[in-house]
Amino acid sequence: MSLLSRIAAPTARHDVARLVTALLAEHPDVRPEGPAKGPSKGSVLPTGPTGLGTSAARITARRKDAEGTGVPELYCPPPLRDDPVLAEEVNARLLAWAEEIGLYAGRLDRVRAADFGRLTMLAHPDTDDPDRLLAAGKCALAEWATDDYYCDDETMGSAPALLGAHLGIAYAAIDPAHPPLRYVPAVEQAMQDDPVRTALRSGFAHMARYADWSQLARLRHEVAVLFVGYGQEGSWRSQGRMPAVWEYLAHRQINSFVPCVAMTDMVGGYVLPAAEYADPRVRRAVTMASTAATLVNDLYSMAKEHHSDSVEFNLPTVIAAEERCTPREAVERSAAIHDELVRTFEAEAAALALTGSPQLRRFLAGVWAWLGGNRAWHSGSRRYTSSTSTTS
Repeated sequence: MSLLSRIAAPTARHDVARLVTALLAEHPDVRPEGPAKGPSKGSVLPTGPTGLGTSAARITARRKDAEGTGVPELYCPPPLRDDPVLAEEVNARLLAWAEEIGLYAGRLDRVRAADFGRLTMLAHPDTDDPDRLLAAGKCALAEWATDDYYCDDETMGSAPALLGAHLGIAYAAIDPAHPPLRYVPAVEQAMQDDPVRTALRSGFAHMARYADWSQLARLRHEVAVLFVGYGQEGSWRSQGRMPAVWEYLAHRQINSFVPCVAMTDMVGGYVLPAAEYADPRVRRAVTMASTAATLVNDLYSMAKEHHSDSVEFNLPTVIAAEERCTPREAVERSAAIHDELVRTFEAEAAALALTGSPQLRRFLAGVWAWLGGNRAWHSGSRRYTSSTSTTS
């Protein structure tokens, strides 16, 4: 079975989809400001229309779950391209970088198997420039490493009592501290002594080649919010407490893929104006899409977390505990929540595109593409299909 048929799912079969097709299938008024390129010649691209809401024209296959993973079919687009050669190039560069800075030392085989280069390739079809994709991959892997090292993997040194201190110092890697001169060497040593801090600083420095100051400020903000989410989960772990469903969903909005999604225009080579990104309507749409993408992570990581000795949090587990339903029922209810979020994003993005700038239309189309690429990666990554995976 081909990759595309394996991940195909029903989507966009209503008037909103047709409206968005007209609005977002093309964005001729937006031109890359950097050396971003179009899809590579080797990419497997859809032959029909592209853009937010057009995937219905390209989907024919349906399935009950993802190749026996127990994940039901989800309302989500397929990826806009699949370029294995580009994915491998980005993955190889990402692994070389991780090895150079000592990130995941002794565990790079598992990082290699997870294939983060493929995630970046799938989620950012705006460019086939491997260096731009590498910048996004570095930032994403650094954020995952922060979670692994500090939050939920005791074999890598995580400890609830140290979480706040670790996150506070890690933030200084992306928003540098400026102490009196006599303390600068101590701060610098702290940055160099920890691979997570090194990774965060290096990733941001790489992205700075392609992003302007407003975009970098946006990314710093989103990572700071992510760290708040890490702290919230840490408090649940230290108490051994299962959150309520509403509390968990609020948490998943901040402990989510928002920082990755926020890089969409940086990777694509254009600038979404700060005022439009900050518009509460845009914020609502982007955070709902990012929450939905993170619930895909919840669904695909269930099997791995089932074997963990510590308290693990994912939406099906939280629903099962609160609503006293079977695990399968909890999975189905989680999928329904995911689908509602994606449909709401689709509808609200269509409305925003009517009055927004060409850059906003392109950004919203990029978020839609991110949803499809994220889902495709989760369905095939050994990070979620292998019981030996340690990163979440």
